[in-house]
Amino acid sequence: MKLNVIIASLMLTSLSCAATDSVQHWDYEGETKPENWGKLSPEFSTCENGKNQSPINIESALKTHHDNLKLMFKIGKQDIINNGHTIQINVNEGNTLEIDNEIFILQQFHFHTPSENTIKGKHFPMEAHFVYKNKNGDLTVVGLMFKKGKHNPELAKAWQQIPVEAGNTEKLNQSVDIKALLPNRLDFYRFSGSLTTPPCTEGVRWIILEQETSMSTEQIEKFHSIMHHDNNRPIQPLNGRIIID
Repeated sequence: MKLNVIIASLMLTSLSCAATDSVQHWDYEGETKPENWGKLSPEFSTCENGKNQSPINIESALKTHHDNLKLMFKIGKQDIINNGHTIQINVNEGNTLEIDNEIFILQQFHFHTPSENTIKGKHFPMEAHFVYKNKNGDLTVVGLMFKKGKHNPELAKAWQQIPVEAGNTEKLNQSVDIKALLPNRLDFYRFSGSLTTPPCTEGVRWIILEQETSMSTEQIEKFHSIMHHDNNRPIQPLNGRIIID
């Protein structure tokens, strides 16, 4: 009886590990590159079959009148993580976005080089994604483009502590002031899309800021040297979606 329990336990452990491996088994190059994500696991099928996928090329936007972004920021403790796919900064509570009469709370922000979304066919050297979630679990992502230019002192607070090894986390000695990281003007494009990494879940509100900010060539190169490769998903078909300006 005890032997049967032990065998059953081992089988469950094995299945659990296999499920975890399948969920995590994706990358930006080789056999697990973005073009193959949908085939790697049933959980990733939307990456291949979805019709509202991100990123996209932004052009021919429909001019409309819409409310300004309502953002609130609260500086607090932050952790910086190298998860092997990107550099991510987890934030404290109190950073909010109000849109469509709903409140979304910032969970984290992370970076892609080059940019994932393009504007009129143009890639930027880097794009930051600020990931917000509401009480129902719905997501809104705010995208910020970076151009090559002046050294970015706000970004430097994080960059000086980027973990070199994947899987490592550091507590930031100086928290990034997100408000100071953003441009003064917050004009934006809006569209419906998806996560840009597996499982490529759709129904994500996307807000792409029209004004970019600067970072130095050295800061871009440092990120790339730690990632060892580009970490942007290719542009996805628009499939009739409307982009709001």
